[in-house]
Amino acid sequence: MSSQNINVALIGNPNVGKTSVFNALTGLNQQVGNYPGITVEKKMGFCRLPQNISANILDLPGTYSLNASSIDENVVIELLLNRNDRLFPDVIVVVAEVENLKRNLLLFTQIKDLEVPTILVINMVDRMKGRGISLDIPLLEKELQTKIVLVSTRKNEGITELKEAIVNYKNLSTEPCLHASSIDPEYFDGLRKAFPNQLLYKLWLVVTQDVNFLNLERNEIRGQFTRSHSELKRLQQKETIKRYQFINDVLKKGMTINSELATDFRGKLDRVLTHKVFGYVIFFAILFVIFQAIFDWSSVPMDFIDQLFANLSSYVDAHFVAGPLTDLVSQGIIPGIGGILIFIPQIAFLFLFISVLEETGYMSRVVFLMDKIMRRFGLSGKSVVPLISGTACAIPAIMATRNIENWKERLITILVTPFTTCSARLPVYAIIIALIIPDTRVLGFLSLQGLTLMALYLAGFAMAIASSYLLSKYLTLSSKSFFVIELPNYKVPLAKNIAITVVEKTKAFVLGAGKIILAISIILWFLASYGPGENFKNAEAIVTEQVKTTQPDAPIDEIEGKIDAYKLENSYIGIMGKSIEPVLRPLGYDWKIGIAILSSFAAREVFVGTLATIYSVGDSEEEDTIKSKMAAERLPDGTAVFNFATGISLLLFYAFAMQCISTLAIVKKETNSWKWPMIQLVFMSAVAYLSALTAYQLLS
Repeated sequence: MSSQNINVALIGNPNVGKTSVFNALTGLNQQVGNYPGITVEKKMGFCRLPQNISANILDLPGTYSLNASSIDENVVIELLLNRNDRLFPDVIVVVAEVENLKRNLLLFTQIKDLEVPTILVINMVDRMKGRGISLDIPLLEKELQTKIVLVSTRKNEGITELKEAIVNYKNLSTEPCLHASSIDPEYFDGLRKAFPNQLLYKLWLVVTQDVNFLNLERNEIRGQFTRSHSELKRLQQKETIKRYQFINDVLKKGMTINSELATDFRGKLDRVLTHKVFGYVIFFAILFVIFQAIFDWSSVPMDFIDQLFANLSSYVDAHFVAGPLTDLVSQGIIPGIGGILIFIPQIAFLFLFISVLEETGYMSRVVFLMDKIMRRFGLSGKSVVPLISGTACAIPAIMATRNIENWKERLITILVTPFTTCSARLPVYAIIIALIIPDTRVLGFLSLQGLTLMALYLAGFAMAIASSYLLSKYLTLSSKSFFVIELPNYKVPLAKNIAITVVEKTKAFVLGAGKIILAISIILWFLASYGPGENFKNAEAIVTEQVKTTQPDAPIDEIEGKIDAYKLENSYIGIMGKSIEPVLRPLGYDWKIGIAILSSFAAREVFVGTLATIYSVGDSEEEDTIKSKMAAERLPDGTAVFNFATGISLLLFYAFAMQCISTLAIVKKETNSWKWPMIQLVFMSAVAYLSALTAYQLLS
C-alpha cells in the first residue's frame, strides 16, 4: 500500500488531557500542564499509523466553544473555517474528560456542525470506576453520530484504538448531531439562499466571530444579515441552551453515575488548599521547600561540573599546540559554556518542582488563591497564569496572556510579567548568593542561601504587582473582566511526564543559552585578547619596566599576572568597559562587571559566562573554578569585587532589569508596536538602577 499523509487536529477544553493524547500519539516531548493557558500556540507532531499511513498531528489551544472570547480560541476557529489552509484537518479528534463530559460535549456538537469527520476521545477513563461512572458507548456513538474511543493516557490505554479510528476516518459520519439553524429558521434560510455553496454553520460563525472566511468578505455577509450585538448574543445563548438540552437528553440515556461509589476527596482537599488563611501558609511552605532544595540538592553536581570545566580548560591549554585557536578554546569557549552548564542542576530542580505542581493540579489552586490579591492591584485573575509561568520563562508566559479578553488588562500583564524571576536569572542569583551569603542554617534546618533566593523571587513578584497597580491607574481601565478558572481534578504525577518536562525544558534552556553564549564567548575572547594602540602592543615591555622600578625582586608568575591584567585593561573590551565604568561605579561595579551586564542583554544567564571568559583570559593554566576566580577578584585598593554591598546591588539589579532581547521582541509581537517594549525597557532599567544604587550606597 502506498504511503499516505493525513492531517489530524486535536481540539478540546483546557484540562482534558489533550496534550497528553498528543504526546501519546507523536512521542514528542511536549510539556503537559494542568492549568488553562499552557498551550498558547499550535504544536505539530508526526505519527506513524497502521496500514503505512502517516499523520500530521496538530495540537490546538484549549477552547471551551467556537464562540471565541480570546486570541487562543480564534486560532482554532480561523483554522476550521479555512479549507485552503495546508493544515486544515482531514479528521478532527475532540478530546473530552470523563468527569466533565457534559461541558466538553458542547464544543463537540459545534464541531460536528462543520461537517468534518470527527472522533470523540473520552480521556481519563481510569477514573470511571472510582467515580461510579458507566457509559453506554454504542448508544452514545449512535446519538452523537461519531466513533468514540476510550483512552487513559496515564495507563497508555486506547491509543492503538485511536490510531485505528484515525486511519478509518473516511468511514465516519459527517452528519451534525443537531442543526443550529433551528434556533431561527427564517434567518438561517436567508443565509442559505444567499450563499448556497457555503456551509451554513460556517456562515453563522463568520457573522458572529471576528474572522474571515475563504473568498467571502465578512462585511459582505454582515451587510445583508447583520443584527444588533444584543440580538446576536441572544441567538448565541439560544444555540447554547439548545445544545445543552440535546446533551442532557443523550447523557440521561448513555451515562449513569452511582453517587455512592464516588468520593468527595477533592472537595475536602480544596477546602484546605484554598482556605483564606491556611491556603497561603501551605503555598509559602511549599516555596520554602522548593528554594531550600534548589541550593541543598544541587550543590554536589554543581561543584562537580564547575571543577570539570576548570580541569578541561587547563587540560586543553597544557596538551594542545599553543596558539590563538587553543587560547580561544581554553580561555573563551570552555569557560563561557561552563559558566552556564554549572547551573543545570538548579535549573532542572526548578522545572521539576514546577512540573509537579502543574501535574498534580495544585497550580490552578494557587491561581485561584492569588486572584483574591491580584484584583486589588488592577490585574485580571487570569493574569496569574502568566505571572506564575514566568518563573520558567517570560516568553511563553507573555504569549499565555492571549486568554485575557480585556486588552488593557492583557497589556498590563504583558508589561509586568518580566519582573517575575525567570530561570535565566537563576544562574546569576546562584553564583552571587554563593559568593556573598554564608552557607549557614537558620533555626537549624533552613538554608540562609535558600531564603535569600526565595526573597529575590518574592521581590520580583512584588514589583510586578506594584507596577501593575501604577499602570492600572495610568491606563485607566475602562472595563473589568470576570475571573473564571477551572479547578482540575487532583492527579498523582506521572514520573514519565515529569521526566519529559524536566529534560526538555532544561535542554531548551541549555541549547538556547548555549548558542548565544558560544557566539558571545568567541566575540569576548577576541575583544579581550587584542587591542588597539601601543599600550596593548608593548604591554610586556611597559609592565616589566614598571615592575623593575617598584618591585625589582618580584617573581616571574606575579610579573606575568600583571602583564595579563595590563593587556586586558588596554584591550578592546577593556576600553569599552572603562568607558561605561563611571555610570556603574556608584552601583559598586567595576568595568569587568559592566561588560558582563552589557553582554547579558542578549540573555541574562550570559552574565556568568562572560565573567568566566574575562577572568580566564591569560589564566588558563590555573585549575581555578568559576566561583573561586570571582571570589579572588580584587579592586585596586585590595577589597573584594564581589563583597556584600556589591553582591546585593547586583542581585537587585538583575531582579528588576530587562536583560533579555528575546522578551522585548515577543512583547513587540504581542502588542504589535515598539512603543510598549521601549517603555518597558526604560522603566525596568530605571527601577533596576535605582534599586541597585540605593542598596550599594546604604550597605557600603
